[in-house]
Amino acid sequence: MTIAQGGSASSRDLIRSVSGHSNNLMSEVAKVIIGKPENIRKVAVGILSNGNILIEDNPGLAKTLMVNTFAKALGCKFKRVQFTPDLLPADIIGTYMYDQKSGEFKPRFGPLFTNVLLADEINRAPPKSQAALLEAMEEKQVTIEGITHKLPAPFCTMATQNPIEQEGTYPLPEAQMDRFLMKMSMGYPSADEEKAILQRRKLRGKDDYDVEQVVEPRKVVAMQKALETVHVDPAILSYIVRVVQQTRADPRIEAGASPRASQGLFKASRASAAIDGRDYVIPDDVKGVAIDVVSHRIVLKPESKIRGVTGKRIVNKILSEVNVPVIQ
Repeated sequence: MTIAQGGSASSRDLIRSVSGHSNNLMSEVAKVIIGKPENIRKVAVGILSNGNILIEDNPGLAKTLMVNTFAKALGCKFKRVQFTPDLLPADIIGTYMYDQKSGEFKPRFGPLFTNVLLADEINRAPPKSQAALLEAMEEKQVTIEGITHKLPAPFCTMATQNPIEQEGTYPLPEAQMDRFLMKMSMGYPSADEEKAILQRRKLRGKDDYDVEQVVEPRKVVAMQKALETVHVDPAILSYIVRVVQQTRADPRIEAGASPRASQGLFKASRASAAIDGRDYVIPDDVKGVAIDVVSHRIVLKPESKIRGVTGKRIVNKILSEVNVPVIQ
């Protein structure tokens, strides 16, 4: 099966512009986040795809710093919510308060009304508070006292969680995991990278980081819309579907990835192509994002977990087995 390439000259120019802005953004973030170009690219893909991102890793590996740095470079409003067992939904989305002067109830919006929301250690809050994010993550809106309010654009939830401290936490339910476009981890730096972190800290002479604004919210929204001009050949669509369908056929899996995974692969592949300056998707775009987009949506059977099987391993095996379409 072969893939047709490209679109009009105007779409190519538009995507070249998106690529330029995206690479400038990643370069600015890389001044702060050392030795993690793949992670920086993944976050950029998530933002361009208008998706939500879950970062799971050990403490001190720059999860929060990654989110904060991207928000500054994007020129977007940034708010952080520390998820704790006593956090209430109203603490996140807001509520209506009685105004004595006007004699009316007026909305008092919570930190959810921002461009980039950091849900720090999201699994430390009870399910009721976690669920307060569901509507915002999927529909970019929230309902308070029966009244729907649109969130500012762009809107992205970036959540963190610590995999080694599970006592007293509330694991995210499958419905919420499915609303994260991507799940990723940071990983420890190498010895040279860790030394470079210290050297840069010494040169700065302060703990804070200086981050330049590269774009602004309206430009981010325009870049997200520009992805609609990226061509996705029917052969690529079939490839995406086959990859996701295979997760439902694996005997080690209790519940395979949902159609939202196919849509996530579609959007993230377009974003990956645009970052590389192409107005068409190739199989490598799909392969490059598949593990981070699909693996966290898989529900393994208990016996598979006991044997140490992971969603990442299954998706990796599927990618090696599904026939890849050929570019013409």
